[in-house]
This record gives sequence, C-alpha cells and structure tokens, in this order.
Amino acid sequence: MQITREIRDLIDRTLAEDLSIGDPTTDILVPPDLESTAVLLAKEEGILAGLDVGLEAFRRFDDRVSITALLEDGAPIRPGDHLGTIQGRVASLLKAERTAINFMQHMSGIATQTQRYVKAVEGHPVRIVDTRKTTPGLRFLEKYAVRMGGGQNHRQNLGDGILIKDNHIDALRGDGMSLGDVVKKAIREASHTIRVEVEVETLEQLDEALDAGAGIILLDNMDVEQMTIAVQIAKGKAFTEASGGITLETVRAVAATGVDIISVGALTHSVLALDISMDMLD
Repeated sequence: MQITREIRDLIDRTLAEDLSIGDPTTDILVPPDLESTAVLLAKEEGILAGLDVGLEAFRRFDDRVSITALLEDGAPIRPGDHLGTIQGRVASLLKAERTAINFMQHMSGIATQTQRYVKAVEGHPVRIVDTRKTTPGLRFLEKYAVRMGGGQNHRQNLGDGILIKDNHIDALRGDGMSLGDVVKKAIREASHTIRVEVEVETLEQLDEALDAGAGIILLDNMDVEQMTIAVQIAKGKAFTEASGGITLETVRAVAATGVDIISVGALTHSVLALDISMDMLD
C-alpha cells in the first residue's frame, strides 16, 4: 500500500492519542539505549490488510527503526504466521505497538469479513461492495481493506456519483415532485458521464424509476421473492443493487436473484478485529 501524506497524518494523530502526555511505564522501566527485534504475529486465521500502515507507525514514531514486511496485504494468514519485523530501540517499539496493531487488526478484520461474503456468493456473477457506513476518518483505509478481501468499492464520498435515496424523494415530494420527476431532474442536470441511481422499496417505485430513465436501481430491504421479480423487470434496462440487512446467512440467496451488485454495510461498520500481536524475539 502506498503511504500517502494523508495516511502519515492519520498515523501521527493516532500516535498522539496514546502518547500526548508520555509513557511513564516504558520511560521508567526500559533503558533508552536497549535494542531488540520484534515480530508482528498472526494469532487468528484470516486475510491480511494494513501491514504497511502498521509498519509505518513504528517508523513515524522513530525513523531509526528498521522495518521489514514478510507478507503482502491480501495474503491469507494463519495463527503463528510472521507478518513483519521491527528492529530498533525497545522503548520505541513498545510506544508505537498499540497504534500499529490497531490499524492492522481493524483492516485485517474488514478484509477477512469481506472475503467471507465473496466466497459465500461464488458461482454467481455478482459483486460484493461496501457502503459509506465507515469509521469517521478511516474510510480510505477501510475501503482499501475491502478490496484486499476481494470486494469492490461503492462511492468513496457523496461526490462520487448520484444516488437518490428515500430522504431526497420524501423532501422533494413536499415540493410537488414525484419519484419520476426527481430522477428526470437528476438525469437532466447531471454530467453525461454520471449514471443516476435511485433507491426503491416497492415494485411500483421500480416501474416509476425505470420509466424515468434511472441507470441503476437500488432494491432497498426487499425480500428475496420481491427482489427476484424486480431484477426480472429491470433486466436489460438498468443495473440492480441489493442493499439492506444482508448477512452472511442470506447473501447467497440474494445473489441467486440475479442482482448485479450486493452492498453490505457490515463489511465496515461492525466488523470484528483480527487477532494480531507483537512479540519480542530477543
């Protein structure tokens, strides 16, 4: 992963969360000139993501440490696998440890969960994508982790496309506009390079959105039976996206409806961290 200024600034802020008033434990106990080598160790099976970010955290704290990546992001890992090494002053390793591992555990958890969803729909021509339900300030890293798990990204931000949701429609209905009117206005005034996506909850709304020329239809919280009908209606007219409450237990049935895209907020908003630790080698 390329370490940009944005990522370096984020690392610096997270280091400051831990170290803004020092580390008396390490300062009292560890001689400042004591050096050692530590290894980043997988303690759980999953998909690695965020290794370069984690290693960079050690270097941002102390540019004299030597860091080595032993695997690449996207690699499958098992308990006991060595992910990377850090050599330098023990005090520096201990002070940067939590920041580095927090990034790696969180991002690897996202990559691992994403791969579970991708594997669950194998055999169906559908894409698993994320949403904007991300941790504030971490969206770039979280969406990168989704890609490492085999998923794809939906909008990075609000400027990344036009997605008309229920609140847009409800707000404009008070101004006398129907769903179809809203879609037509968006198509008329948007750049020709942008396709308009609209969220629908019923087959009646689907028909209205298609008649208005929507390029992508988001089928929101539909059951599988209703979604299957919706996909058949939209086939050849618009791409379809399923969203809303989709879980590992239900995602394959959703894929079987023939939708083009399945968006899953749970890839990022409620993922469990993957267990990774730092162990001293000498």
